[in-house]
Amino acid sequence: MRYMIMIIGNDDLVAAATPEDMQALKGAFMAYSKALKDAGVWVDGSPLNPAATATTLRTKNGAVQVLNGPYAESREQLGGYILIEAPDLNVALDWASKCPGLKYGPIEVRELHVIPGLDDRAA
Repeated sequence: MRYMIMIIGNDDLVAAATPEDMQALKGAFMAYSKALKDAGVWVDGSPLNPAATATTLRTKNGAVQVLNGPYAESREQLGGYILIEAPDLNVALDWASKCPGLKYGPIEVRELHVIPGLDDRAA
């Protein structure tokens, strides 16, 4: 089963971090990613650019609106993701609990939904 580990960053905590803190976080993420790859559970992952750089699409009265900025104004924003292959939720949660991003905000874990006929993992 595939699980997405969503790294939710707190903008205030990230803004207060020193350059040394951010360098240490980068090193911790490099080690974490290597551990995931060495364990054979890594599928994909990437940090996201800041939420302020987002473009949001909405529909209003049947017309598509393009808006600059994130969907919601919040101190906590999706900062990145890691996609892993794990046998069950407990294993996925164990890996998520080791994510260095947990220092700066919550981590959300969700199983990816398999769509038969669209997803090659569907039996």
